[in-house]
Amino acid sequence: MKKVLSLVAVAGMFTFVACGPSAAEKEAAAAAAAQIVADSVAGVEAAAAEAAAADSAAMAATAAAEKAAADSAAAAAAAPAAKAHH
Repeated sequence: MKKVLSLVAVAGMFTFVACGPSAAEKEAAAAAAAQIVADSVAGVEAAAAEAAAADSAAMAATAAAEKAAADSAAAAAAAPAAKAHH
């Protein structure tokens, strides 16, 4: 009985080994994984570029607002001085 069970166990092991993926399937899986990584890297780079563009636009808008505020303050300070000269 032990020999029969041992034979069945060995046959089962060979069955599991034989049912594994072939070399072509392994290569296809590796290629798919590489494509996923490449897509992920491209997505991260695109998001970083978009964030950088948004930051640049926000900085430009902030600078424009600060310049407008400074110009308004300068104009307000100059207005009383202009009235005093008349």
